[in-house]
Amino acid sequence: MLNSQAKEEASQLSKAPLTLFQNQILSGLTSEFLQELIRLAHANAAPMTNLTPALAAKVEGNRSAFYNCAFKGVQDTLCDHSGLHYYNNCYIQGAIDFIFGDAQSIYEKCAINFTTGIGGPKRDGVITAQSRGSIDSTTGFVFKECTITGINGKTQLGRAYGYYSRVIIANSFLSDVVRPEGWSTWKKPEKNLVYVEVNNTGPGANNPNRVKWMKTLSKDELKSFLDISYVDIDGWIAKQRKANNF
Repeated sequence: MLNSQAKEEASQLSKAPLTLFQNQILSGLTSEFLQELIRLAHANAAPMTNLTPALAAKVEGNRSAFYNCAFKGVQDTLCDHSGLHYYNNCYIQGAIDFIFGDAQSIYEKCAINFTTGIGGPKRDGVITAQSRGSIDSTTGFVFKECTITGINGKTQLGRAYGYYSRVIIANSFLSDVVRPEGWSTWKKPEKNLVYVEVNNTGPGANNPNRVKWMKTLSKDELKSFLDISYVDIDGWIAKQRKANNF
């Protein structure tokens, strides 16, 4: 579990060089991409009027891995668009749909921070907007051993951007920034959505007022998502690290 450790890691990440861009920073990252110790930010901050998407990164290359990276924005921070992706020990900040797309991704030991920015307005928001569009699709966002914290309002864990949206949060710490209901259908059929919370701790976890249509997975089903093989289908992560002397 991460708590004070996550804060320290985020503090270290914040010391990395920072460049502000007025447009999307990374777009269409290619296959076999690995990035370590970068800080991606976008100058989309308070006041929050006439909001438009302002991506820090768009990741659509297959077999992309990020280690010790920071992604900072307000709306639509990280477009986890498509492909097999792995995020380890990363810091992701935003307020509205700030992790979105239809990739097949694991976020491990990441710090997820809901905020409208220093001095920003107090308002509610949403962390994920996963857009899985078919019952046969293998895509989804898996958060394991992460921390979810925030200021300046309350946030839902996710809302359905696709008709079969899938997000799993396991073995993580959820602060009281999480709204009681946790999730939103966004007018999608409840029966299609796969939103799962399991073995989480913190004041924002295990709320009796969670939506009643959350899914419960069997032990084997849960393992299939939490195991690194969910994204590391052919062992590309180890090969990539070796090739980059990482």
